[in-house]
Order: sequence, then C-alpha cells, then structure tokens
Amino acid sequence: MSEHVRVEKRGALLSVTLARPQRRNAITVAMYAALAEAVERGASDNSVRVISIRGEGVDFAAGNDLADFLEARPGGGEEIAVWRFLRALVACETPLLAAVHGNCVGIGTTMLLHCDLVIAEEGARFSLPFVDLGLVPEAASSLLLPQRAGRRLAAKYLLLGEPFGVDEALSIGLVSHRAAAGDLDGALNAIVDQILAKPAAALRETQRLLRHGSREEIMERMKLESRIFAERLASPEVKQAISAFFAKRAAKPQP
Repeated sequence: MSEHVRVEKRGALLSVTLARPQRRNAITVAMYAALAEAVERGASDNSVRVISIRGEGVDFAAGNDLADFLEARPGGGEEIAVWRFLRALVACETPLLAAVHGNCVGIGTTMLLHCDLVIAEEGARFSLPFVDLGLVPEAASSLLLPQRAGRRLAAKYLLLGEPFGVDEALSIGLVSHRAAAGDLDGALNAIVDQILAKPAAALRETQRLLRHGSREEIMERMKLESRIFAERLASPEVKQAISAFFAKRAAKPQP
C-alpha cells in the first residue's frame, strides 16, 4: 500500500483518502496500486456497505503525477496499476461515494463517472486537459461523458479542455449533491448515514441493477482508450506538451 493513500474501516464504511496534499494529490503508480487494492478489498468484504473516496488538503486530485507516470510509461496491458484501479471501480458492487473539493483534474474527474453518488463542495472545479498534454481520455470518459452531457458539451470538455464548476457538474449528472463551503465532511457523513440506515441487501441489489448491462461496453471502451493512451505516451507530441507544462509551472511570475 502507498503511504499516500489512507484506508480506514469505520464500522460498515471503508474510507479511502488521497493523502498527498503537498502535491495536490497528484496520483502516482504506487497510489494507483493502493487505490485498486482498497476498492477491491472493500467490494469483496461483506461487512463493508459503503466505500468513500476523498482528498486531503486543498484539492481532490490534480490528476496523474506526470513525472512519475512518464518514468513508469504504462502500457495498455490489464496488469498496469492505473487500469487495475479503473477496472475495480467499474466492477465494484458496493455503493461507491466520492466527496470532492478544490480542483479535480483529469482522472480526478473521470473516476467520478464510476461513482454511484458524488458530493461536490462549493467552489470545486473540474477539468479534462488530456488533449493539451498530447494524450487521450481514459476511464471510458469518451463513452460516458457524451452519455451524460451530450456530444457537444463532452467535446467542450474533452477537445477544448474547458474547466467547469459545480453548477455545470450538477446539470450534467457528474455530481449528485452540493455541499456548502466547509461542510463537505458533514454532507458526506449525512449521506453515509442515510445509506447505512437502509436494508443492506436491497441496497446492494439495486446498485447492481443500476450498473447491469453497461460494464461490458465500459470495459471495451477502456481497453481501446488505454491502448491509444499508451501509444500517445511514446509520441514526440506528448514529450513536447509535457515539457511545456513543466516549463510553465516552473516559470517565475512576471513583475
């Protein structure tokens, strides 16, 4: 398990926290492996009735740690940690909640498409800058986002990489609940309590029915995306785009 993923079991809740606040929870390969293990463990434990995912610090997740990701250079194979984590989300048959705040970049947004309920704190921002980095979408977002938002809005998010806020995320169904600023924990706890008060078997079977019939199509799209993503990682265009990204991040502000 990664030191940057904290997993706590509190009664019937398995709480998973991205705990790398000094890097705005940018996700490393080791973190993906720990996230996959946590979701798989929670899904296979009958005493776990809810799994929650949240981030520590000012942001939910700043996407991939690009330096770590490039060094690992993941291929399109199913054994790669990031793909294992995404498969775990798709296969999960335990109600899966996310509580998000601050910036949700790249996979910080696409993973939400696989959660049953998503609570967003006021001021949260969502962005999908894959094309800007010379990459393509992942997590079956090229399939699921047009289904939720329609093709035109999906194109705005995926082709142009335009960020959007909580109002828009609610309107397209990416987010199910809004929390007031500073009340994300309270909103999450209230929904967890609401779920735990319901008949366990009926809840689990309903969650399975909601996902029934879509998993195969999602897995196929994820395989296609992962193959193209791996090809893109080896391209000169990606090297140039990521070099430009790091140069801008390191640039000193102009007087």
